[in-house]
Amino acid sequence: MRILVIEDNRDILANVLDYLQLKAYSVDCAQDGLGGLHLATTNHYDLIVLDIMLPGMDGYQVCKRLREDARSEVPILMLTARDALEDRLEGLKSGADDYLVKPFALSELVARIEAILRRSRGSRKRQLKVADLVYDLDTLDITRAGQPLKINPLALKLLEILMRKSPSVVRREALEEALWGDDTPDSDSLRSHIHQLRQIIDKPFPAPLLHTLHGIGYRLAEKSND
Repeated sequence: MRILVIEDNRDILANVLDYLQLKAYSVDCAQDGLGGLHLATTNHYDLIVLDIMLPGMDGYQVCKRLREDARSEVPILMLTARDALEDRLEGLKSGADDYLVKPFALSELVARIEAILRRSRGSRKRQLKVADLVYDLDTLDITRAGQPLKINPLALKLLEILMRKSPSVVRREALEEALWGDDTPDSDSLRSHIHQLRQIIDKPFPAPLLHTLHGIGYRLAEKSND
């Protein structure tokens, strides 16, 4: 499980990071709202722990941007020193799944995280989505504009990597290592699989999603930044 912690208090951040890692979670960190929003929109996380009082952009704004602009359904646990009812309601209205008041016991934080993850697994489909391209991680079904697509297993793995990293660029070397490990075939193999994938997810549709950054790698996004 991969968790993003957005917290500007260095002591709290360090304690939370150490405890979550002891519990076998993979953790990324940010100390301001804009940095946290960037990480949240360019990476896949199973849950976000989000402080409200942040420099630059507060937690309410980050949460709203994730829900409204990024259309993200990642579970969010808000942290704050504010314990008034109005503050808790504002956090929930902005899209948070739960609310934990400081100071808190680290054991309670993990218990809340585990409870949210149980609920989210039961109530939300595990899907990756880029524009109108949807990959259902539970059924392995791929659709674009509602049309089912048939993709072979290796291309499916390639597509999942690109969708999880979208809209970021994934370097050729990273894709080759993820697909073949140390047993990488000749240099044309990745290009061939990219071509086959593009024929399936892009060719029948008006707007391309799979973009090549020559000499660097590939990205899956609505618009190319070439």
